[in-house]
Amino acid sequence: MKKIIIIFITIIVVVLIYVDKEQSEDIIIIPDTAIRLRIIPNSNSLVDQNMKNKVKKYLEDNIYLLLKNKLDIEEARNIIKKSIPDIEKEIKEIFIENNYNEKYKVEYGNNYFPKKEYRGVKYNEGYYESMVVSIGNAEGDNWWCVLFPNLCLIDLEKKEGAEYKFWISEVIKNIQKK
Repeated sequence: MKKIIIIFITIIVVVLIYVDKEQSEDIIIIPDTAIRLRIIPNSNSLVDQNMKNKVKKYLEDNIYLLLKNKLDIEEARNIIKKSIPDIEKEIKEIFIENNYNEKYKVEYGNNYFPKKEYRGVKYNEGYYESMVVSIGNAEGDNWWCVLFPNLCLIDLEKKEGAEYKFWISEVIKNIQKK
């Protein structure tokens, strides 16, 4: 009976921690001083969306690391601006490797964003400081993120769900051994 009570209490605590963490993540608000990222594919065809995802993956893996611990917006701006030639070169390589012949452009500055929603908060359309990668006719469904502060790229490091499951299974295993 004691083991069942301990397991029950442990499960409740884990669920409450997880629910509290999920709820606090839902209310993140993008600050006015944010730098956004948007990738607009040529179209919604499977090939064009696939290329958007390849560019997205490259940017997630590389820009995220460059800005990971940066707290100063000026430093972030300088890093992004200095990275544009490398980003253009890498996108070209991605296109060549995939026999993809669309033109593209990488722009940094105040770029137009349509109305967006991020974690339950709606943001008005308008011009925002951002880096935009436009591919071909740039008429497909886009992907967007916040580069600085690193709000959505930080999800790359998140593994809470797996950690909670692992932790609770270890607790249950230890109790069963006793």
